[in-house]
Parts: sequence; C-alpha cells; structure tokens
Amino acid sequence: MALTISVLSQHPFAIFECKRVGVEEGMKKGPQSIEKAKQGAYVARAVSSLQKVRYTNGQIGGVIQLADGTLYHKPYVQLLEETIKSTDPAMLRDFILTVGVVSNHGNWFTEQDHNKELKVLAQSYDWLLFLTDQGLSQFVSQLLLHPTQELADARAAFLQSYGPAASGNRFTKVKIDLKADIAVRRYFATHAEKIQSWFNIIAPNGQSLKKLQEELKRLNAKDWVKILAK
Repeated sequence: MALTISVLSQHPFAIFECKRVGVEEGMKKGPQSIEKAKQGAYVARAVSSLQKVRYTNGQIGGVIQLADGTLYHKPYVQLLEETIKSTDPAMLRDFILTVGVVSNHGNWFTEQDHNKELKVLAQSYDWLLFLTDQGLSQFVSQLLLHPTQELADARAAFLQSYGPAASGNRFTKVKIDLKADIAVRRYFATHAEKIQSWFNIIAPNGQSLKKLQEELKRLNAKDWVKILAK
C-alpha cells in the first residue's frame, strides 16, 4: 500500500482549462462549442489581476493596479513577462497565469481559418494551446489500438472503466487509478520532446512550450508566503 501526501499552495499562480467538444454524427461541429468558448473566456478574464484592454490602434494592452491604486499599463505581452519576473507584491498578489487547451479540429478550425470560438479563447487566455489530431491519435493508438507495455496499467484502468466489464470509472480527469497515473506520468516524462510536437501554440504568437514551462517554473519558485505578507 502506498500513501502520497501533497500540500496545495494557498495562492494559485496558474490555471489550466481543457475544452473539448464532441461532434455528433451528421454534424459539422459540436453544438456546444460557442458555449464552451464563452465559459472559458469568462474564467480567463475574471481570475487574474492582470487584465487585457484594447488600445485605440487596435493592439492589446495589459493593465494592472498597483498598491497605491495607480493603473499601470503596457503592451500585454510585455506586461505579462514583466509581471512574471517581478518581485513586487502588488503585481504578484492576485496574478494568475491562465492557460487554455483545446482539441478536436472540426470545432475550432475551418481549414486554416480560426473559427470565432477559437478567436474568443485566444483573446482571453494568456496562453492557448491546441492539441492536434495527430498527437491525440498517437496517444490513443499506443494506449488502446496498438498498446505498448509502458502504458499497460493505464490501458487496464481505461478498459475497466469503459469496456464491456466496466466496474466503475478509474480513468477520468477527476479520478484515476494509481498505477495508471504512474504509467501516464512516466510516459509523458519519457517522451516529453515528442509530446511537445503534439501541440500548436495559438497564443501568444511565436512562442513555444519551452517558454511556457519556464514561466510556470519561475512562478512556482516564488516565495508566496513572503510576498503576501508584504
């Protein structure tokens, strides 16, 4: 028997939201795509002290309130990076990096054009990632269709949850079998470089997953107890 104890930070520094909407037979896109997009946009825009504003020239700016009540603003990407690197308690106290992840090509793209739902999400999250169909199909293939030994425990948990002899969900985003969790984590760690190729960066333009990882590590390393005490 194994026991794992985790201590949750009292101050969240980032959130991840996944949006995947299935397409019913005979439909071209999921009927709930716009609702999912609106839900994601609301959360992304409401949780952090760093807010987006539209300048008169059409560019996106960022604004954050400092300790003296001053509204401090800059082009959004510049202010986002400055906030993440900052040690100023006023800038960090209520800042939360927002990351959205979407998948299912037909819901969010029309050939090479972004649908309105994707544009809504791209303008709302700090980072928006798209899990490609190729990446998802590779994982499903190695998990179920052409199973690999390294994912055997994850496959067993999946089949016990959704197969003919299902005995309760053990492979969901809320609850996962311990052995399956270990197998999936090890798989992602071992194949990190390949898995990075599964994702497209929708926003910010021209960035990489490595940059997102660096930002998360920097925020995770902050001494929030001292920051919030000031």
